[in-house]
Amino acid sequence: MPSYITSITAAQRLDSRGNPTVQVRLTTDKGTFTGLVPSGASTGIHEALELRDTSSTAYGGKGVKQAVLNVTNTIAPALIARYFDVETQLKEIDAFMCDLDGTKGKKKLGANAILGVSMACARAGAASLKIPLYEHLRLESGSLEAPYILPVPFFNVLNGGVHSGNTMAFQEIMLAPTGAQSITEAVQMGAETYHALKTVITKKFGPSATGIGDEGGFAPPISKPSEALDLLTEAVEKAGYTGKIQFAMDPASSEFFREANYNLGIKDKTSTKLTPDGLADLYRELIQKYPIVLLEDPFAEDDWSSWSGFMQKGKSLERMPEIVGDDLTVTNVERVKEAQEKGACNGLLLKINQIGTVSEAIAAANLAFSYGWGVFVSHRSGETTDDFIADLTVGLRTGHLKTGAPARGERVVKYNRLMDIEDELKARGEEVKYAGVDFRTAHGKVADSKIPFNVYGY
Repeated sequence: MPSYITSITAAQRLDSRGNPTVQVRLTTDKGTFTGLVPSGASTGIHEALELRDTSSTAYGGKGVKQAVLNVTNTIAPALIARYFDVETQLKEIDAFMCDLDGTKGKKKLGANAILGVSMACARAGAASLKIPLYEHLRLESGSLEAPYILPVPFFNVLNGGVHSGNTMAFQEIMLAPTGAQSITEAVQMGAETYHALKTVITKKFGPSATGIGDEGGFAPPISKPSEALDLLTEAVEKAGYTGKIQFAMDPASSEFFREANYNLGIKDKTSTKLTPDGLADLYRELIQKYPIVLLEDPFAEDDWSSWSGFMQKGKSLERMPEIVGDDLTVTNVERVKEAQEKGACNGLLLKINQIGTVSEAIAAANLAFSYGWGVFVSHRSGETTDDFIADLTVGLRTGHLKTGAPARGERVVKYNRLMDIEDELKARGEEVKYAGVDFRTAHGKVADSKIPFNVYGY
């Protein structure tokens, strides 16, 4: 029997930064299902529009009442009238909402309005089929291979950029427990290293330096990425995981790109400008010195030549990390295609609110897989207690995700959900594999032989 939508309501609720976001509640004959939409701070100019009430003084102009009204007054009656079956028609539902908006970038209804409905529909579909959400997303994506893949969690444990109050321009320094044997062990390794890092920071800078940034990472008074990586190296050693934990960086370089240069002193108002070549040299130095396995947004969102040049020169490195596009690709198939054509990266950061529907996010992931890229699922700095992306990561077999430090409820809920999924799968006797060192190829997709660009970028 088809399962139809009978009602859709929406409301303002708070995200992890205390700003309003959209919550959708959708009802079918199987129950009521929710979607709580995240929000970014470091946002790319090519992202779908997050609709805010900028003309209102409520919440400092960050309210989402109009987006809520767009759900209840426009999307809900139109969607209910079409009698879509949530079991089998998620793509059609998402396409219908995109057509209803009618703009590029969802500028009329807002990506935050549309995404909340899309997430709730995915949950309703899973319930109607009597399967877990990750299984429904697995069916939607066509990722039906065995075994199930549990991802490597990339913990953002040192914050800079727009995520913290220190002077480090680089936004995120992450640790990745690739040497674990399960997601449960990986979470333990991450948590123990996080606590060791707190001890290291306290010893070096005093207890007042252990304040945390938007994503739960520490924000000590450092300005250089090498300082952050040295702290992390010491913490990993202290926790007893040297050789089992590797590192990743998200400079979020669009935030400090000015007039064709990159100013690493932008936060302390100094001029520490590097040319694109100078910044690329810095990355190569760090990659050679530290066990960095992933580099996200090394260059600005439209600095295509720097991305392509860095990838080309990557073949000279002994270890080439995954080069992930975030602001560059914004979970958008058109930007992914352009990045592939220009040889700009070999990994996609997948953020569902960048594009605004679950189906479009899955399409972007599948396109990236077809190129032999990795797909790195991500939270946002303004997160919620919704654990949707944990199921998405397992459903798509992406092999890695980032959702902050092992601290703060909106971050921990995703890690807890992943451990629950691992337990559920093992209890059912399913074949389960932890992605480990193969995190970027764990999805098992082989690049199209006609595409002259492999997973290593050369």
